[in-house]
Amino acid sequence: MDHISEPGAGLPRRRRVLAAGAALGTAGLGTALAGCSVPAPRKAVPTADPAPGVPIVSTRRAQLMQFVAHPDDDLYFMNPDTQRMLDSGVPLVSVYVTAGEHNGVNRIKGMAETTPDRAAYSSARHQGLRQAYATALGLDTFSPWEKGVVTLHGGRRAEINTLMNGGRRVELIFLNLPMHTPRRYMALPALWEDRALELRTHLSTDSPVERSDSYDHDQLIDVLVGLLDRYRPTVVQTLDPDPDIQISSEATRRRDSEQAGYSDHGDHTAAACFSWAALIRWVAEGQKGPGEIPAFAATAFRGYYNRHWPKNLPPQVLKEKAGHLVPYGGDPAWQCGNASGCGDYGVSGERPLTNRKGWVRSTHHRWPGTGPAVVALPDGRLDAYGVLGLRAVRWRETERGSGLWGDPKDLGGGPLAPALDSATLPDGRVLLFGVRFAAFAGRGGPNKREVVLLEQRSPDGPFLAWRGLGNPERKADRGRRIGVPVAVTSPDGRVHLFVRDADKGVSTRVRATDGSWSAWRALPALPGSEEIQDGLDAVVDAEGRVHVLAAGHDSVRHWIDSVPAAPLPLAGDPVAAVPGKGRTGLDVYYRRPAGKELLSRRGNASFDGYGSVAAAADANGTVLLGRDLRGRIQLRRGGRLWTRTQGTAPVQAAALRLLPGGPVAVGLGADAHPWVWRPAQRSAATSRS
Repeated sequence: MDHISEPGAGLPRRRRVLAAGAALGTAGLGTALAGCSVPAPRKAVPTADPAPGVPIVSTRRAQLMQFVAHPDDDLYFMNPDTQRMLDSGVPLVSVYVTAGEHNGVNRIKGMAETTPDRAAYSSARHQGLRQAYATALGLDTFSPWEKGVVTLHGGRRAEINTLMNGGRRVELIFLNLPMHTPRRYMALPALWEDRALELRTHLSTDSPVERSDSYDHDQLIDVLVGLLDRYRPTVVQTLDPDPDIQISSEATRRRDSEQAGYSDHGDHTAAACFSWAALIRWVAEGQKGPGEIPAFAATAFRGYYNRHWPKNLPPQVLKEKAGHLVPYGGDPAWQCGNASGCGDYGVSGERPLTNRKGWVRSTHHRWPGTGPAVVALPDGRLDAYGVLGLRAVRWRETERGSGLWGDPKDLGGGPLAPALDSATLPDGRVLLFGVRFAAFAGRGGPNKREVVLLEQRSPDGPFLAWRGLGNPERKADRGRRIGVPVAVTSPDGRVHLFVRDADKGVSTRVRATDGSWSAWRALPALPGSEEIQDGLDAVVDAEGRVHVLAAGHDSVRHWIDSVPAAPLPLAGDPVAAVPGKGRTGLDVYYRRPAGKELLSRRGNASFDGYGSVAAAADANGTVLLGRDLRGRIQLRRGGRLWTRTQGTAPVQAAALRLLPGGPVAVGLGADAHPWVWRPAQRSAATSRS
């Protein structure tokens, strides 16, 4: 989270270098226009190869790493996910790309006017992070941290702060690139787009780093790749590289602190783009060098998107999330030991909750998947398909019911967005659908997304080559806004594919029984109907009709066989539906905005929690899978509730599969390895991983 950009904060095209100096007359600012330079030629780097069959290497040692633009982005947009993993013992490395210095003013109403001091404000925000993560580890707010300097790629330096509590560990790394340039205000978006731009790092007060370093576009990516290679994370969290299109007046845009045309801060988007470029390069270098793919799951989080949609965190979860911003915001009266300030005072106290923008009141994934795609083999073992190292992989259960998995088999296709969906043909062949980063380049280069398909040649057999299914949007920039593909097979053998498009509607393609595909087309909308969020649900009812449901601003939009149907009650998160009996259509499960109760047309389903839910029907009624208010996986079947209390911390959603022996939940753990949970087959709520 950070402050508004000014008019004229567009992306530069002239060739220039920004160097440390005193051109702005502010000590520690570290940015001044030094003059023009001849741009260096683009660095030759390995490119992603989608071919399958590359070994994927995992240590099974869970490590969370997150990349954000500003101090507090993680607290606003990535919690409660980050806190859940910390609570389970997963160590965290959090990388802050900018210094967060803004205009150097750190005050609230009632404080005396002070001279703007960017170096001090940056230092105060870093202190706020130390306070927030000390409390997140269960320690005193003012616990002493070990402060040092880490050497990065190319000999650059950054401040690193480390704190431990027993076996739990947090490391904060401050790259300290400037937020602003003298002429183009927002430095990080300029660095993403301008081949010739070079930035000097900002020096924060009392930092052990005493000298500025320079960064150009490629050098920042190299530094991020070096950090990835050093820590070898199994889970990587970033901000949103492809935010929604948001058309607002200039006054509204400035009031909402958003970049022109899109629903997020420009620094968030640029930091996310650099992060994903680094992930893609890290994988490519591993593939071209030692011939190995690092095993990690990636998650991107929406940012100012939260402002525009119904809030999805119930009071209990919101209280915990907002509570971590209290020590970050701090108080000018605190005695924290940091002379520059004890937090980011504009975020102190109840301000995150009273801020009309409401960023803290939701947490949204950019690509909200439904967990691994799970297929039951004829011998009773399970296959699970997911994305690991930005590539599609398959895990296979070692024995029927063992809950143990073999090594991941690389199916290629990368670089892929984090979520896959699947459909099964009448003959048992599996189709996998994903979104591929067909091009991911800054500096005016191509930046494209495409929907891709991997089709099994024969049941339980090998796969054909990856096939591109294009994009419902013709222009590349609009194409970046598409959501996660969702597919379902109808009784006649056709496969219906749906995706959220740039207009925040739904577009579809259909696979005929001969394997041919129709063209993309947008589903029609009712007059005056609204935009929808990502996280579509597609279901076939007892009559063979195909339903699509998506949560919107004021209701849940509903299509039956591509025809708009009456909207359903408003939901704060994606909904889950199961076929009803006869012509009763569907039973739809949803939570109201900021509600904990899971509801259906029958009333309260007695499944309190938050986040997305999976639903399926068996002889005992509807089976529900989701998270409880503490973030633990829970399952309800036949009036009985189980809670997963053991095993690795889950990442993203878990998948629900109904088997002859009972329901099975399969998810990906923080160690980048799948887990399976069969609670209804056990006397206790336990898990195996």
